[in-house]
Amino acid sequence: MAIDRKRIVEELSKIELLGDKTGLIPGYGVFLQQLPALMWNLFAERLTRAVPPELQETAEWLLIDAAHECGYHTGYGIITSEEWTAVVEPIIEKVPEDILEGAFAVFSAWGWANAVIHELVPGEKMVIHAYDYYEADVVSYGISNKLSAYTLTGVSAAFMDLAYGGAYDPTGATGLNTFTCKQTKGIECGDVFGEFIVTKVPHS
Repeated sequence: MAIDRKRIVEELSKIELLGDKTGLIPGYGVFLQQLPALMWNLFAERLTRAVPPELQETAEWLLIDAAHECGYHTGYGIITSEEWTAVVEPIIEKVPEDILEGAFAVFSAWGWANAVIHELVPGEKMVIHAYDYYEADVVSYGISNKLSAYTLTGVSAAFMDLAYGGAYDPTGATGLNTFTCKQTKGIECGDVFGEFIVTKVPHS
């Protein structure tokens, strides 16, 4: 039986995250922020459109790579946090598959993305379908001519790193970048959902 995603989202959505006396917002084993999604979208859009055409792919890769590294360390914080232990861990039966499902459920609870695992070949491949995500802001931009879900692309690869890339390494020297992800569909481009295909990086 699949993990109860709806229950996880409902329970985690009830948790109120507040700043401490220093202004930091601790939660899920990491520090969170509450900046507008529009700010991040505008930053990424301006960056990728400001560079010459021959450098656009490189600029996009840098955004994905930043999200990949952040997702690796943040993802580990999530799955070792008190919130995770209280809500998700008790209903996990199959490791690491249920952990992956739970991690994407946390994404939904945070409002980052309504992303679900459409296909999973353990240790080899994962296909994510996202029916809503903050980078699909067609209201602000109109229909885009380029796929722009850089955060979801990077984090999807990072979650597979955590699941199948070996023990977590806080230095990122091992485990990180054992998987890569490519976005193949996007709501921002007029598709019904975003599609993200994660595959194992071949050994050199």
